[in-house]
Amino acid sequence: MHVKSKDTVIVISGKDKGKKGKISAAFPKLGRVTVEGVNVVTKHQKARNAAQPGGIIHKEMPIDASNVMLVCPKCGKATRVAHKVQQEKNDQGKMKRKMIRVCKKCGAEID
Repeated sequence: MHVKSKDTVIVISGKDKGKKGKISAAFPKLGRVTVEGVNVVTKHQKARNAAQPGGIIHKEMPIDASNVMLVCPKCGKATRVAHKVQQEKNDQGKMKRKMIRVCKKCGAEID
């Protein structure tokens, strides 16, 4: 998946198109993400006990990951994600390969 938890994204399709938000949860096996303030539904909840009153609650539901686009932290634009292989040395002096995400517009490292 091209996005992770705590990434800032913009919704590119659906009823909430154009909204920005932070990913609160990602479900890679399902290919879905939950974004703060996006795809909010109302749910009628029955009272369980005195501590949990019933009523109408607002809940964020997951949307498909293909409907969001990552916002670059450096340039602030919505961008596609490129992957780059980075070589680094570990404790024993051996070279280790690491994949990093890169902004396609400005070339900045995302994580």
